[in-house]
Amino acid sequence: MEIDPLPNGSGSNAATSPETAAATTAITVASNTTPSSKLSHLTESLKLEHQFLRVPFEHFKKTIRTNHRTVEKEVSAVISSVTDVADSDEISKDDAILSLTSLVSRLQGIKRKLEEGSHAENLQAHRCRARLDHLDSADAENLSEWNNVQLKRILVDYMSRMSYYDSAMKLAESSNIQELVDIDVFQEAKKVIDGLRNQEVGPALAWCADNKSRLKKSKSKFEFQLRLQEFIELVRAENYMRAISYARRYLSPWGATHLKELQRVMATLAVRSHTECAKYKVLFEPKQWDFLVDQFKQEFCRLYGMTLEPLLNIYLQAGLSALKTPYCYEDDCTKEDPLSQDSFRKLAMPLPYSKQHHSKLVCYITKELMDTENPPQVLPNGYVYSTKALKEMAEKNNGKITCPRTGLVCSYSDLVKAYIS
Repeated sequence: MEIDPLPNGSGSNAATSPETAAATTAITVASNTTPSSKLSHLTESLKLEHQFLRVPFEHFKKTIRTNHRTVEKEVSAVISSVTDVADSDEISKDDAILSLTSLVSRLQGIKRKLEEGSHAENLQAHRCRARLDHLDSADAENLSEWNNVQLKRILVDYMSRMSYYDSAMKLAESSNIQELVDIDVFQEAKKVIDGLRNQEVGPALAWCADNKSRLKKSKSKFEFQLRLQEFIELVRAENYMRAISYARRYLSPWGATHLKELQRVMATLAVRSHTECAKYKVLFEPKQWDFLVDQFKQEFCRLYGMTLEPLLNIYLQAGLSALKTPYCYEDDCTKEDPLSQDSFRKLAMPLPYSKQHHSKLVCYITKELMDTENPPQVLPNGYVYSTKALKEMAEKNNGKITCPRTGLVCSYSDLVKAYIS
């Protein structure tokens, strides 16, 4: 599933969420043992872990709600059956035995569902605890290892969003981080996305039914868009009477809030699918299914408190925002600059240029800053390197300097000192 919702999820700033409280606790614990230089880095890292805790927490709540609805429905059916038998004045012995046997069978089914539901809830609770423990384990001694696990989690997140489930699973298993990633959540979304790409709305409508109350609370239009598309497909198939019946049953309840969109779609009964009118022709284009896929991704991420963009993109953009300058898009941009590559340029396109009051010269050889303590020197061919690098090269080659870019060989005495103004 290529999920490209709400940065850091949705929530009120007035109240402290359980995820925020947990991250704050982890920061407090780490501060007792971590040096201030590394504490700052650790604190900033933990601030970005909202999704890490929010997703399993939302999944846990969803599991509880699903189990509650299932049990409530089954118990209600059992009570209704018992009431019917009890109110029956004339019932034979055989019918009574048959009714009791049926009730016992149904109760056993409820027991099995309760056990399965309890097991699923325990797994979700265990996953939440594992992630809290992981955040709590961050300190100066294992910061490098902790960052390595974080990188693997980010890669698994990216693979899962891009539908590389097998690769994501293998990386998670080899790194023993199955409880720290959300592959199963993305696989749940994959069923809906695959259905939409096959031009089937059934899985998506089932998902809407499972999350009806939350979608209604967020004023989502996703189910309405699905119903519109199903109506359009009936018109495309020239099944007009069925389309009218479908509209009366499924679209009319949306008329109070989405009247204009409804009127536009209903007009397709008159203009038909072969219309050349741009206003209605677009409704029959295949890209409408792509729009539904994007809409679902947004709703899915919003429900679980995920970011719209993959975490890998967010972290890369954070770094690129400090490197992006107008020079990065010039033809003679140095190959050492990440923004010389088209993929990074595309990722940095929506980012602003970094604010730099003064230019900084960095030595091509040592990657160190060239300043008054380590001034730049110019070779006869015009290339500039730091004094430290050139002295080390001259000492190893009997006073000779070889330009690493062009291969020019010259003496150290041929160098000209450059001054930074």
